[in-house]
Amino acid sequence: MIIGYYAITLAISLALTLMYVLIWHRHFDVHFTLMFTFIPISNLGFLLLSIATTLEGAVIANDIIYMGGCFLMLFIMMCVLDRCNMKLPKALRVSFFSITFAIYASVLTAGWMPYFYKSLSMTKVNGATMLVKTYGFMHTMFYVMVGVYFVISIWALVYSFTKKNDVSNKTIGMMAVPEAVSILVYLIQIFFPLDFNLLPASYCFAQVFFLLIVRKICMYDMSETHLDSINESGDSAFMAFDFKFNYLGCNDTAMDFFPELKEVKVDSRSEDVPFLKEQAMNRLSTFIENNNNDTSFYSREGHTYIFDVDYLYDGKKKRGFRIFVTDDTKNQEYISLINRFNSTLQEEVEEKTAHIAEMHDNLILSLATMVESRDNSTGGHIKRTSAGVRILVDEIMKTNRLHLTREFRRAIIKAAPMHDLGKIAVPDAILQKPGRFEPWEFEKMKAHAAEGGKIVHQVLEGTDDEYFRKIAENVATYHHERWDGSGYPEGLKGLEIPLEARIMAIADVYDALVSKRVYKESMSFEQADKIIMEGMGKHFDQKLEPYYVAARPKLEAYYKALSE
Repeated sequence: MIIGYYAITLAISLALTLMYVLIWHRHFDVHFTLMFTFIPISNLGFLLLSIATTLEGAVIANDIIYMGGCFLMLFIMMCVLDRCNMKLPKALRVSFFSITFAIYASVLTAGWMPYFYKSLSMTKVNGATMLVKTYGFMHTMFYVMVGVYFVISIWALVYSFTKKNDVSNKTIGMMAVPEAVSILVYLIQIFFPLDFNLLPASYCFAQVFFLLIVRKICMYDMSETHLDSINESGDSAFMAFDFKFNYLGCNDTAMDFFPELKEVKVDSRSEDVPFLKEQAMNRLSTFIENNNNDTSFYSREGHTYIFDVDYLYDGKKKRGFRIFVTDDTKNQEYISLINRFNSTLQEEVEEKTAHIAEMHDNLILSLATMVESRDNSTGGHIKRTSAGVRILVDEIMKTNRLHLTREFRRAIIKAAPMHDLGKIAVPDAILQKPGRFEPWEFEKMKAHAAEGGKIVHQVLEGTDDEYFRKIAENVATYHHERWDGSGYPEGLKGLEIPLEARIMAIADVYDALVSKRVYKESMSFEQADKIIMEGMGKHFDQKLEPYYVAARPKLEAYYKALSE
């Protein structure tokens, strides 16, 4: 009968743990997960002890039992503190864990050292195996540890109930029940020994309450689990309510906006709190009546707030309502300012903005020109490749089967002069060498691509045009990558290479072929064209071939005009 009792409690604890797994949420405290893991393990130990046939087997089962006995009270205490929004210093957490581990280590010495048990023997009671023990001093320390964890937990619950408004009294009550049952069972085991152990049943009882608690976590935890429908923001506030309009909590920003919320107790009825009755209930009622999102404005002490009402979600499930509040004061002031000024001012603003953008573009071009001036083999390269990029992109956009946008066209043309900025990091002895590179010199030269990406990132960091920055970085970093993966700096292959870098590569290589360098004469257009076409599908993207072919007459005309 006793063995059956242990088997049933093991089955129940496993079932409850499975239920926990099914409702698990990423915001659950890790200590809840540890509790639901250790309880079935501990209950398994009770069953193994009851059917043990040797003293060695009974001792091993006892070691498994004490995994729960030692650690579960620690995990419960940590869960209580977390639910009460109390954070232990890291040093204290480490100390508690170390003490618990040390006591459990003494449990593991049972049978061959007298620290936890001075002596052990085995007996049978109603067909179940039990250990007859003489306790050592570490067993006393075990009781002291359990008592300390219990006292800390009870203090945290009492303090939160009487002093804190950001903790639900319902949660406090549910946390107190398994605490009380656990300590009561420990006392019964000490002072009224029974033929069977009550702890497995108390563990299952605790699991039931912990399931109820974690079920409410996503509704009451406003700092971590305010549900997937709301993102925490320092400029935005939110208040949460259940379907009965009971107040569930808010974030710190809401308290900054509306100091009255600091005095509102979690679970308060909205109709009993003047501020909530005035600002929440009407909006929630309107939202329910209209059955859709409701947005309204509220002015107070020189500030204008936007109230946005919607459902409170836990994943895809509706749990209640949330009111999302944004301080829209600056935006409203800006709108008023715009309305007061005429179109002339707007034109001046646009003119100044265009001037700044032009200065920025000129600075970039000057920087690229300065870098190019160090390289006596590529004079005029950035100007020619920029023109080549423009010709290629314009041909692509005629049919636009690649779905390029005007923004992309603007960005790649603007970025083209920056593609060789990384050469500023190449030593003059290599960059200005009047001949072909040695292998080690070429490796140094190849580094300019990755360096160029870094320089572009630094030059454009903080720019408002994030799209252009990304295009420019890609052009500088990857214009030497090859379609077959044999390029550098990263050996990207195929579509891994950004489109802007694939386009830049054609313009860059074409210019290198048809232009004179100190180490070579310029190639004829026919020779250059043959090399480019042979490189399609190897060096270059095969899909760009028809656009290159269409652009070829314009490229030749451009370079012929330069030589005249």
